[in-house]
Amino acid sequence: MLPTRFAPCLALLLSACVGAPVVESASDQKAVMSEPATESATETRFRTPAGYADAIDAVARLDTAHDAVPAVAGLRLGTFAGMPALLVDTPHATAAVALHGGHLLSYVPAGGEDLLWLSPRVAAAPAPIRGGVPVVWPYFGRQGQGDDVPSHGFVRTMRWQLVHAAREADGTMTLALAPPAFAELDLELRMDLRIGATLEQSLTTRNTGAAPVVFSQALHTYFRVSDVHDVHVDGLEGLDFLDKNDGYDVHRQQGPWRLDDARDPGRSDYIYTGAGGRYRLDDPGLGRRIDLQTQGSGTLVVWNPGEASAERSSDMNAGAWRGFVCLEAANAGPGTVRLAPGAQHVLSQRVEVQPLD
Repeated sequence: MLPTRFAPCLALLLSACVGAPVVESASDQKAVMSEPATESATETRFRTPAGYADAIDAVARLDTAHDAVPAVAGLRLGTFAGMPALLVDTPHATAAVALHGGHLLSYVPAGGEDLLWLSPRVAAAPAPIRGGVPVVWPYFGRQGQGDDVPSHGFVRTMRWQLVHAAREADGTMTLALAPPAFAELDLELRMDLRIGATLEQSLTTRNTGAAPVVFSQALHTYFRVSDVHDVHVDGLEGLDFLDKNDGYDVHRQQGPWRLDDARDPGRSDYIYTGAGGRYRLDDPGLGRRIDLQTQGSGTLVVWNPGEASAERSSDMNAGAWRGFVCLEAANAGPGTVRLAPGAQHVLSQRVEVQPLD
């Protein structure tokens, strides 16, 4: 079982937890020796960058009149759910990526239905988007942070830029996007997408500073389901998880994940530790199985607010919570990333849909 010393630390809104283990990362460009985790290892305390307010203001005034995209077949700039977005059309799938937040809004395999859930109550920018795949970086929630920074990091409410686009021989589209870089963070971020018969998404974090940085992150994927009460998730059996609704006490998963767990039915805010990186979401109502594979991910977050919490949300319609479950490839809770100067870390996920047997 996970040591009990983690529970009181995480109960303080995932504040810095002395003694939490870290995941070392090696750079593809520079060899970096791993440093062992120590009892003094804690998350880096980030400060809001000096230009953050101006960047947020620019998002609120988002104007795409002067934007241009490369002349790549199947890629254009348009709107999706009322938001400026990169629209991707391939023989294998369509997709939409909002400039606001570098936010993947939609992925529809050819002949199928959208794998992602998106709330119809989309607030005006710069408010974060509810649904799709929000990018949570460089901290999860306010893990290791104070109340002076926005929840879930800086980049989900900023305007991103397209930095690369290409079409492969079979029509699969590859995109790379990045948020504005702030020198004060000592970190730079890039997101890569490969949109084809499968969806591949990765976050590459590079330490540009002179000291190690300990950070947390997540790809906060909202998978659309027929009814969250009727689906289950395999690949978590026997794992320990921390339950936010239970003061981050540690429990062990018995059988597949279901929302109607007898211990605490109707809601889920779990951080699974030591996760293996292969999961399966079975949805009899939609007749499909979603296979999720992750790499560079020490934890998996499984979240659905349940009815009581969802009713307090300003960006969900009544009953909307029944239509999704979040499976989040993450490095959060006790599974943070320690990144040496000059090193980089890649968090990635691969999503594929199959008919349910």
